[in-house]
Amino acid sequence: MLAKVLSAAILGIEGYLVEAEVDVSTGFPAFDIVGLPDNAVKESRERVRTALKNAEYDMPPKRITVNLAPANTKKEGSIYDLPIAMGLLACAGVVPKREEILVIGELSLDGSVRPVDGVLPMLHYAYEQGIRECIVPFENAEEAALVKGMTVYPVMHIAQAVAVFKGDKSIKPFTVDIDALFTSHEGAELFDFADVKGQESVKRALEIAAAGMHNILMIGPPGSGKTMMARRMPSILPDLTFEESMEITKIYSVAGLLRSKNALITTRPFRAPHHTISNVAMVGGGRVPKPGEVSLSHNGILFLDELPEFARSVLEELRQPLEDAQVTISRVNGTMTYPASVMLVASMNPCPCGYHGYSAKCTCRESEIAKYMGKISGPLLDRIDIHIEAAAVDFDKMGSTAPSESSAQIRERVVKAHKIQQQRYKDENVYFNSQLSAAQINKYCKLGAAETRLMKTAFESLGMSGRAYHKILKLARTIADLDGSENILAKHIAEALQLRNLDRKKI
Repeated sequence: MLAKVLSAAILGIEGYLVEAEVDVSTGFPAFDIVGLPDNAVKESRERVRTALKNAEYDMPPKRITVNLAPANTKKEGSIYDLPIAMGLLACAGVVPKREEILVIGELSLDGSVRPVDGVLPMLHYAYEQGIRECIVPFENAEEAALVKGMTVYPVMHIAQAVAVFKGDKSIKPFTVDIDALFTSHEGAELFDFADVKGQESVKRALEIAAAGMHNILMIGPPGSGKTMMARRMPSILPDLTFEESMEITKIYSVAGLLRSKNALITTRPFRAPHHTISNVAMVGGGRVPKPGEVSLSHNGILFLDELPEFARSVLEELRQPLEDAQVTISRVNGTMTYPASVMLVASMNPCPCGYHGYSAKCTCRESEIAKYMGKISGPLLDRIDIHIEAAAVDFDKMGSTAPSESSAQIRERVVKAHKIQQQRYKDENVYFNSQLSAAQINKYCKLGAAETRLMKTAFESLGMSGRAYHKILKLARTIADLDGSENILAKHIAEALQLRNLDRKKI
């Protein structure tokens, strides 16, 4: 007797279909699983056998062969327990054969169904392939229901899965109000720029960075407010679109970081890893590859506080994601690509003690300063659009009772600039100015005669790279959008040049 049950698997953050072919035949009793299973999949034999027994379903003492097709891709994890069990029950005649329902779930020894990771991308792919019904663990129901048009049957026990296969109407499909999820974060408390005294030039730079999702590096002495301002960046970022939200949610689903009460990620991520982070934790990978911090920050902010304290190798790993907006991880079993379109926000001191150029109490030698700054390579600095100084705030500004500009006021301008970009790039696969390719820069960042002369003078005098040239054009485009100008003017280019401090200082 042969039965087939449809399931799925993950490659990177994209799903693909897996067919669990279960054959029960006469012969010496055995239970074999083939199709490149890892140890977790091989152990399904014991979980399935015990779960069926404890759920009071008889498993015939015959030769059982399970093939997970396609057989040339590695199968990992425990998500095949439930489809294998349903295949065995179909072979035993307990349930009808249902090849149109996708089944995912890990089994407990008592027959209950445990949650698994990666449900959203698997069901999203299945829906694109014409699958319209699925059985998932109860705790994954809200995540699964994010796939519009998919009928989701959440089950807590294998008996409920049996009821679905038999067409029992007592198991109701699960639905979720996606619009309600999108508005559930409204009113959430965020740090406000109104708390920041002084630092007007830095706040202006952060506004420009948020409007175009540009990478930014803040340089200044301890206590100047670099971290304080970075943690207020989420309060001025534009809202996510549904497409962006789904991309982020897929990544968090694969990483196993979705909370059952908040299945859809509706706010831009803000990740701030410690400087002791490893290469794998930063960009992803591992024996069983998982997304790293740079992918978990997709469509949001990756904040690196005290940038030179990070290992040089970790920082160099960021070069490719910052350039390509994705991470490619190659392993023996295949190559996986994770999206990594992030806004890098970083901060650093000007020297090891932190006071070089700002206070006479700096005791650092020139060689120590050079070594400290040398931890950040030229190619990495070249990928950071904005380098801005955050000088110490004087007493008068700290003691001032005059209200500072709030995040709501800044965000209003940022959102207005973002809408201009959305309209401009509606026919392109682009959301922000920072994502423009070289060809798109030529199309959307055209300069007049005066602006071209200014750029030529700056390019030659500062010894810019081609990448820095493009960064300045994209910055100028964002500044023009904030200014409500259709064309990039000389004043926009001049302000963009002022935002590249390290270019001017030749550090």
